[in-house]
Amino acid sequence: MAGPRGRRTRAKLALSFTTNSQQTLSRLRIHFVKKAVTVRFASVFVLALMWVGMSGSAFAVRHTIHQTHHRHFRWLRWNPMFRPSHESLLIQNAEIDRLELPRIQDETELEALKADGSLLPIIPSESLRIEPSLDPSRRYCRPWTRDFVDDLSQAYFNRFHQQIQVNSAVRTVKIQKKLRRNNRNAAPWEGDTASSHLAGVTVDLQRRGMTKEQIRWMEYYLFYMKALGLVEPEEERRHWCFHIMVSAHYSEWRETQTIVPLERPDDHPEDEAPAQVAAESASQ
Repeated sequence: MAGPRGRRTRAKLALSFTTNSQQTLSRLRIHFVKKAVTVRFASVFVLALMWVGMSGSAFAVRHTIHQTHHRHFRWLRWNPMFRPSHESLLIQNAEIDRLELPRIQDETELEALKADGSLLPIIPSESLRIEPSLDPSRRYCRPWTRDFVDDLSQAYFNRFHQQIQVNSAVRTVKIQKKLRRNNRNAAPWEGDTASSHLAGVTVDLQRRGMTKEQIRWMEYYLFYMKALGLVEPEEERRHWCFHIMVSAHYSEWRETQTIVPLERPDDHPEDEAPAQVAAESASQ
């Protein structure tokens, strides 16, 4: 049998083993708790990333749909009868070449054409106003273009009792070059597609601020004139204006318009036809 010393030794060993076992179990518990927390944190982090990704995708979809809808709305809103085109510029320049009109280079040439009566001033009236910022030296155009503007503005005033505004008329090459630098959509100053403003045959009439009814009336009026070969119109989106090149044939046509309707256009607006309006305004 073991003596008292042996029993004490075994008791110490048992106590030591128990203590070590408890410490080991504690460390294992801490290890597994930390691991579980780490796993849970990782799971939450992954879920958070997935949520952010899905939210971003959903936002992107909504944003894309919104942009697409916005572009579609703008496309529906801008649907003019006379879209600017390369072909239209060729037609305008062909008329200028037919008339053998010069493209005005500078102020010296501009003043010379004013002096000999080749260019006439656009005169404001009850039916016509001029954009205040337009340089007074450039409030001029060819005689037949001025006749057209006077007739159109009078017909418009008879119908709507409002003025039409002239935003631009004759330009020089120097002015067109400056405009081209600031506006890449502006017509060039040379070649077959040069701006017809350089010959003084063209005016820009303000479209901005017109009602749908007024715009439609203008389009029908210009449609009739274009069908007769008297004008070449465009509806510019950037500046919201009617760009109208007037043929010299307008003077000849105007002289033939002697038939005056018995009733004014605004007496029966629903029956008003562009041909009737043009004939009345030209004969006044």
